[in-house]
Amino acid sequence: MKGIYTIALLIVSNVFMTLAWYGHLKLQGIKGFERLPLMAVIALSWGMAFFEYCAQVPANRIGFTGNGGPFTLIQLKVIQEVVSLTIFTVIASMLFHNISLAWNHVAAFICLVLAVYFVFMK
Repeated sequence: MKGIYTIALLIVSNVFMTLAWYGHLKLQGIKGFERLPLMAVIALSWGMAFFEYCAQVPANRIGFTGNGGPFTLIQLKVIQEVVSLTIFTVIASMLFHNISLAWNHVAAFICLVLAVYFVFMK
C-alpha cells in the first residue's frame, strides 16, 4: 500500500507543481491578470507550490526504503519524473489547445518508461 500512497501523492503533487509553474501562462489571457507585477505572479505560484510540497514530502517519506517504503531514492526520482511529465502532458493538452504531440515527444516518453523499467531491474 505504501507504493500506491506514494504514487498517488506524487500525482497530486505534480498537478499542483504543473499549475504553479505553467498555469500563469494560461492566466495571462484573463483580463487584468496580465497587468499583475511579476512578483505577484511569483507569489501566486509559490502559494500553489506550497500544496505541491505538502504532497511531495510525504510521498518521498512514505515511499523511501529508509523509512520502510518500497522504493530506493533513485527509483523515487525516476517515478517522480515520469509522473511529472505525464501530468504535464495531460494539463498542457487541456489548458493549451494549440499544443500537439509529435512522434519525438512520444519516443521521449517511451524512453522515460524504459528508464523506470531499468531502474527497477535487479
